[in-house]
Amino acid sequence: MSAGDMSADPIVITGIGIEAPGGIDTPGQYWEALSQGRDLIGPFPRDRGWPLQQLLNLSVTEGWSRVRDAGGFLDAAAEFDPRFFGITPREAVAIDAQQRVSLRVAWRALENAGINPATIDGTGVGVYMGASYTEYGPRLVDITEYSGYRAGGEALGGTAGRISNCLDLSGPSIVVDTACASSLTSIHLAASAIRTGDCDWALAGGACVMGSPGAFYEFAKLNALATDGQCRPYSADASGTLWGEGVGVLVLERQSRARELGHRVFGRILATRVAHNGGGAPITVPSSESQERMMRRVVADAGIAAELVGMIEGHGTGTAVGDPLELRALQAVYGAGAARLGSVKSNLGHAQAASGILGLIKLLVSGLHGSITPTRHADNPTTAVDWDASGLRLATELEDWPAYGGVHYGAVSSFGVAGTNAHALLAIPSQEGESVD
Repeated sequence: MSAGDMSADPIVITGIGIEAPGGIDTPGQYWEALSQGRDLIGPFPRDRGWPLQQLLNLSVTEGWSRVRDAGGFLDAAAEFDPRFFGITPREAVAIDAQQRVSLRVAWRALENAGINPATIDGTGVGVYMGASYTEYGPRLVDITEYSGYRAGGEALGGTAGRISNCLDLSGPSIVVDTACASSLTSIHLAASAIRTGDCDWALAGGACVMGSPGAFYEFAKLNALATDGQCRPYSADASGTLWGEGVGVLVLERQSRARELGHRVFGRILATRVAHNGGGAPITVPSSESQERMMRRVVADAGIAAELVGMIEGHGTGTAVGDPLELRALQAVYGAGAARLGSVKSNLGHAQAASGILGLIKLLVSGLHGSITPTRHADNPTTAVDWDASGLRLATELEDWPAYGGVHYGAVSSFGVAGTNAHALLAIPSQEGESVD
């Protein structure tokens, strides 16, 4: 769809729901933590039955790196009020925590938009969620008192389906797994569905709640985990990534509908794209050329000059291969401007399928306050790129975000380990000082 068609009645964001490490469960708390540059990393949860002794001693085995007792974990991942959502306590135990947390965050997103979740006419409402399998619960072949509940409880599709079922929403209900690009991919699909009339409006976002510490095992074997328990995006001191969790859900609708119903607009989605790296390299190796090509298409679709973009929320995982490749693509597309770059992974780790939505919500709350939030550990940028070759800089402190015509322009990226890349460009109305809770 052309930029003109999209700008005539753009897709806007009118509700925000979030749950993030550090006990964060409102956008306002998220803003406060990010604006202060807080460290939201904590020790491994002790209530999930994980083999922590084995995990924390992997390095004694040749070929495995050390795993620190650190990650970005949700405080309330195990908490849930099943009867509030019409679910029996026994079934609730068998439901993947990603479904449970997504359901309550979707409820909050609706309330944030001024919508009573209990009174929705759900015939034209879609649900699009990004999620990946994280090994919740025992295998289906293990006979337990929860057998019979686990087919739906452990199904990846239940991350969206549970929301649709409990809120009586009968529009499209889709879960997408493009690994770490999943949640931004879901935003792209939801916005496209509204434009084409597949649904009147939608809930869209992503979730990551780790059912097992399997991702830590994989990256310990690959020697790609942060050696000090800190994710340092784009830093010369980066030693690898650090895993985290989070859930984010947005309410998306056409601008005309938002105006008709009096919904507050937090931002306009100017353009989104999803693309794959293609071949020529192993599936896990990023492609700077593919990323650049996709970003240029997003800017062209948005119909604005790249120089207007003031804040970029990058993928930035703190890995030696991925970060420099991403930086080269960003410099090529946005380098003529003076954008400030960061990654929320420096605060809370890499939330995998939810990483993109957490970055997008970071843009929204930053735009609301007219400020660019700092990225932790950004005071010693990587020397793998020539920073003097462009105007792009890391956001090292809280600073003003310039508005053009009353609008802050921001971009967000998310790249998946299976080669899928997603990029979005947003226009956020200047509303400095207003509350978003």
